[in-house]
Amino acid sequence: MKTGHSRINTLPFRWPEPPFHIVLVNPEIPPNTGNIARLCAATGTVLHLVEPLGFKITDAALKRAGLDYWKSVDIRTHPDFDAFLAREQPARFFLFSTGGRRSYLEAGFRPGDALVFGCETRGLPDALLARYPGNVLGIPVRPEHVRSLNLSTAAGIALYEALRQVQPTG
Repeated sequence: MKTGHSRINTLPFRWPEPPFHIVLVNPEIPPNTGNIARLCAATGTVLHLVEPLGFKITDAALKRAGLDYWKSVDIRTHPDFDAFLAREQPARFFLFSTGGRRSYLEAGFRPGDALVFGCETRGLPDALLARYPGNVLGIPVRPEHVRSLNLSTAAGIALYEALRQVQPTG
């Protein structure tokens, strides 16, 4: 990709194979999804959108947030979470929730894992969290100040921790 400046990131990094997956269940706010699409383009992560969506993929705000990175994103849509599981058959997936009792820092991420996030106003459905209680993770926040993190911030935190964990040591 051609950039308008000379500062190019050349940090050594081993990108995981297979790549990680970010799954957004019923996302509502186009700029959040656009920001996450840019994150996916920057890391080679597959982006899954689980319907219904609170916007159209052609939404101008969505495209603006993703800028010109959309062509670099492997984006897949699914009619519901069960369809995602059936089609993609992830070996492992983690559900992120403000109610998670286990920290994302305790998870042992592996290449190919799917990181699953809910919509901005409601999070993941209670039924889904109840169905997979051992897969639920949380990101610590100070609840006296905020209820939760922004969706794109949470996705970035979780993905980069997963990427950090799979880096070779030594």
